[in-house]
Amino acid sequence: MNDKLRIRVWNEGVHEANNEPSHIGEIYPDGIHGAIAAGLRSYYPEAEITTAVLATDDEHGLDEEVLAETDVLLWWGHVAHHEVSDAVVERVHRHVLGGMGLIVLHSGHFAKVFTKLLGTTCSLAWRNDGERELVWTVKPSHPIAEGVDSPIVIPEQEMYGELFDIPDPDDLIFISSFAGGEVFRSGVTFTRGKGRIFYFSPGDQEYPVYHHPQIQRVLANGVKWAAQPQLHRSIPEVTNPSRDWFGEP
Repeated sequence: MNDKLRIRVWNEGVHEANNEPSHIGEIYPDGIHGAIAAGLRSYYPEAEITTAVLATDDEHGLDEEVLAETDVLLWWGHVAHHEVSDAVVERVHRHVLGGMGLIVLHSGHFAKVFTKLLGTTCSLAWRNDGERELVWTVKPSHPIAEGVDSPIVIPEQEMYGELFDIPDPDDLIFISSFAGGEVFRSGVTFTRGKGRIFYFSPGDQEYPVYHHPQIQRVLANGVKWAAQPQLHRSIPEVTNPSRDWFGEP
């Protein structure tokens, strides 16, 4: 794995700031973003892994300079999607189209930038009864599934169920089943412009899911897959080449 990656882990940080749920400080003493970053550091000890939250600054820690120096952005959101600046959304959207990797986590399916990139509501069914989730690998040949148990057993988790209103993904890698009977496309990839996007659903604020070794493995694999550090960051543009540009008669 490439240790020289530049990774930014973004989290609203609202649950932590408001101590909701009351035990979030016990399961995530350094915040959800801190737990995700710690898991990634175990795989990429030499990488530049930084974190930011909504209240970091007026640009939520996602200004132009930061994004230009980010190979992969991980995004966790839930209760404050509406508070994310439209200017920041446009900036992240532009960088993804230009080639920055984006990993969207759990309730980030409703993040402004995710719905903008996918062009659908991203609505789903949910129930938070602390049910067992089994994450089944359905495309073991995909790099994100490398070394991942099938199933990953998560003792307690919020249920996400179909219908998940997303476009047909490029790759369906994981499907989750829940004790209540529902199933969910919990690990999917998309390509938008030059950028690679991975959505992965396990990881509610109520449960210590991001400490799970297999979840950490999935996220590390996702970072490796989404990163394109050698790619020139630019949005695909309209061109108008002359007829003889190729140089052949």
